[in-house]
Amino acid sequence: MRVIKLLIPILFFSCNSTNQEGLKVLGKLDLKEVSGLEYISESQKLWAIQDSGNKNIIYNLDENGDIAHEVKITNVKNIDWEDITSDTEGNLYIGDFGNNDNNRKNLAIHKVNKTDLDEKEAEASYTVSFYYPEQKEFPPKRSQMLFDVESFFELDGNFYLFTKNRSAKFEGDFYVYKVPNKEGNHAAQLITTLKSCKVFSKCAITAADISPNGKTIVLLAADKIWLLTNFENDNFLQENMVQYPLGDFSQKEGICFKDSNTLLIADEKSNKTGGKLYEFDLSFLKAKQ
Repeated sequence: MRVIKLLIPILFFSCNSTNQEGLKVLGKLDLKEVSGLEYISESQKLWAIQDSGNKNIIYNLDENGDIAHEVKITNVKNIDWEDITSDTEGNLYIGDFGNNDNNRKNLAIHKVNKTDLDEKEAEASYTVSFYYPEQKEFPPKRSQMLFDVESFFELDGNFYLFTKNRSAKFEGDFYVYKVPNKEGNHAAQLITTLKSCKVFSKCAITAADISPNGKTIVLLAADKIWLLTNFENDNFLQENMVQYPLGDFSQKEGICFKDSNTLLIADEKSNKTGGKLYEFDLSFLKAKQ
């Protein structure tokens, strides 16, 4: 496997605990089912959402994972909110595209203006609706259940979505789709198919983000991440997708860049595990090379 040499300075962070792979626990989350994270560098605020069965609220979390502020989104429902991202202006976007059964026809991304993020209630300023032209049946056959999504980010006026493969005989394949950041209903453009690994519980893609400089994509699974680089002009290549272990297995559902060197990760509470906010220092990868 090719290793990308990350030219990243070594940083030092305080934490409550750590493990051998450099994943550090910052604190226990107030929220049970965090499904998405996004950090806005301009305001230095971390935002989180929860998925289906939870309230239509976005949460500002502090550095320990405690709720600092809540914004109720009054004009949309939380059907299955799975990820949250932002644009360069600091507006937030809620990905309501969770689709476990591959039978939804109301996939949506809701914009929340940055000017509303200090309020207690706000309306989504517009909704981007979309569909997958490749999906012909709702639901499709078990062998073709490739249309769930839990991962996306915004770049240069477009959203990039990474599907969660729920097909029988899981082999790790997932689609990369592109949707314009414009109000209305759009056909998602299939960019390519990539592969993670072959065990669903450890290889299904559950979150994504892009670095502040727009050069590195991170994808998340239960116990590992992938860094994807050199994707100019939507040229996503398998050889530019490199896997790194986190050294910890849990239901990890949220990831974001705090800065170009630091990832923030959240997992859901399950029995007596999870429900934590983590930090991962990318310079740790350089130290291991």
